[in-house]
Amino acid sequence: MKLADVLVFSDQGLIPAVIQDDHSGAVLTLCYMNNDALEKTLQTGLVHVFRRSAGRLMMKGETSGHTQTVKSVSIDCEGKSLVIRVDQKVAACHKNYFTCYFREYDIATGEVEVRGEPVVER
Repeated sequence: MKLADVLVFSDQGLIPAVIQDDHSGAVLTLCYMNNDALEKTLQTGLVHVFRRSAGRLMMKGETSGHTQTVKSVSIDCEGKSLVIRVDQKVAACHKNYFTCYFREYDIATGEVEVRGEPVVER
């Protein structure tokens, strides 16, 4: 069975992709891919995304050099989302944290707290 046979893109032609660090298992970010971004990712072995805000295809890390090398691609049971495990170079977050999920809601206090420090200077 081919990948194209099992994927279900949204009406906007996008599919959500959870990007996960292959080494630590940390969820790095959630992005969206159109068919072109997915094909480019599979051809090059580097994550490419569709930037909805810019309306264009881009390679993750194209300006920072913080690229994501694909290790595996998993598809959910309905073909509506992906999990892509990667070897993350430096930081996944454009705010220079390793993961975009560096803020945590504390259920006991009702406060949002920052976990850790940026991995590179801003």
